[in-house]
Amino acid sequence: MIKRPILVLLTICLISTNRSYAQKLLPDVTLTNLKGNSTSILDEIDHSKVTILNFWATWCIPCINELEAINDIYEDWQEDLNIELIAVSTDDSRTQKRVRPLVNGKDWPYKILFDKNHDLKRSLNIPSVPYTIIVFENKILFRKSGYTPGSEYELYEFIEQLTTK
Repeated sequence: MIKRPILVLLTICLISTNRSYAQKLLPDVTLTNLKGNSTSILDEIDHSKVTILNFWATWCIPCINELEAINDIYEDWQEDLNIELIAVSTDDSRTQKRVRPLVNGKDWPYKILFDKNHDLKRSLNIPSVPYTIIVFENKILFRKSGYTPGSEYELYEFIEQLTTK
């Protein structure tokens, strides 16, 4: 007979293993665009391109720094790698009103979406921001938590290797 603690441990392992398999495909979650319209994340992605999903918030300084660093080289990335970046704001109801002025002031060329209820963030098991996911043909190929200056070049190298295969 299996003892109760071992049974609990086995159950936890099975649940966590099941979740890791569920993370291979991008889930179809409804978000909101800057105009306030609901949209599916799968409808927003150009499936012929490698897509970077960058989860961020207006109160997160590393998030802003990462998006600014990528902005400096984003035009080259689009030409060299045929990619797109979608910046997914995880701001809550108190800070969502800051997103539009920030984005307009920075003049970011990214598509901006709101994950108002953190549905996409939760479905992808994202613990904190900044968080970056690379998606191609609806498959999640890469995940990265946090930002350090220069890590955008590592991201570029990963995508470059991916697109030259």
